[in-house]
Amino acid sequence: MIGEDRDLLLRLLAMPTAGPLETTDEVCLWDAVHAYSEAAECFGMRTVHLGPAREADVLRHDVPAVVREAIAEDPDFLARQPNLVLRVGHAEPVVMFNVHLDTVAPFEPAGFDGIRFHGRGAIDAKGPAVALLAGVRAAMTDPAVGRDVSVLIQAVSGEEGGAMGVFGTRPLVEAGYHGSLNVFCEPTGMRYLPRSTAAMTACVQVRGEDAIDDQPQAGHNATVLLGFLAQHLAGALAGRVPDGRVCVAGLHTGRMHDRVYGGGELLLNLSYGSTASARVLAVALDAALREGLAEFTARFRGVPPFHRTAVDAALITRLVWRKRGLPALPPQDVPLLDGIVPRWPAHEPAFTCDAIWLADVPGAHTAVLGPGSLEGNQAHARGEHADVADLDRFADVVRDIVVGFARNGRAV
Repeated sequence: MIGEDRDLLLRLLAMPTAGPLETTDEVCLWDAVHAYSEAAECFGMRTVHLGPAREADVLRHDVPAVVREAIAEDPDFLARQPNLVLRVGHAEPVVMFNVHLDTVAPFEPAGFDGIRFHGRGAIDAKGPAVALLAGVRAAMTDPAVGRDVSVLIQAVSGEEGGAMGVFGTRPLVEAGYHGSLNVFCEPTGMRYLPRSTAAMTACVQVRGEDAIDDQPQAGHNATVLLGFLAQHLAGALAGRVPDGRVCVAGLHTGRMHDRVYGGGELLLNLSYGSTASARVLAVALDAALREGLAEFTARFRGVPPFHRTAVDAALITRLVWRKRGLPALPPQDVPLLDGIVPRWPAHEPAFTCDAIWLADVPGAHTAVLGPGSLEGNQAHARGEHADVADLDRFADVVRDIVVGFARNGRAV
């Protein structure tokens, strides 16, 4: 990365690009996309697509509920979140790189001390996005790049916030913007990950009656019921499938101390590496919820403040799927990458990203690869950072991938 690259990264880090699923603050994704495309065009890439997804391409049965609800509530939801496709060359085959410019919230100030970049998106994924441009620029000094093969870059919105790429990566892939080799830029410690989990989100809802704190037995205590179910489901579902994880996430009933809340919700996120595992988890959740409700009734029926809740537990509780039916990327071999970077160990769990949308594309070889790590670089947390040495290394690897692809033709 040269001085202009570092300046570009600082510009991008200074832009708040958390999407409307993450924040109600200003969303500067258009500014970020324009800055990114201008930098790419300076060294010979051209913009072949720029704009948001169409509502008709997004509203489908498998789109997460949070996205469907946001589109219904905000007419400008999609318009504020553009996607960009850059290209060099007209030839086939194509190597495609995908990177997302949206981030999680909250925003953190940008900074660079000469060794390390700080700020939201430094590692996930504005830093890798800029290093990607540097790598492609370096690769273009090889005459085969652009002449014998082409390079695509997808710079997308809608990766964060639970959107799962349904208005970013998926419509671009369906429009044909992909290659025979596809690399998704996410923090992997410079090991290529040839698989990606998907995730489904379940919501356990309790809809009972409130009560005053002086008469707690008069209502339904959703806090006690959902707290019990959270522990029961955690124990029943942990380790149920070898290629996925269960995250017992948010539990909410209310914030006041002087009342009994009769309604509330418990969220569970269940990742899976295959359709079969998704089915196993869904069936297991249904069974574990029934068992948990029965245990709660048996335990609290004789406890006066919770008698009514115990008796009515099954009647006031239901399971709602907020996200379901998304594909997972199965394991695959990518021999070209084996000669450049180490492979992610088979025993280490994968994670979820937009690479899932290449799962059913014929002839597509797909991997996830990038500098740093989600944990070590504080992705999604306070103090997110990226070391310039790691970004430089990623730029070198991108160069080697593109040049290797150009020299090997369709052998990926």
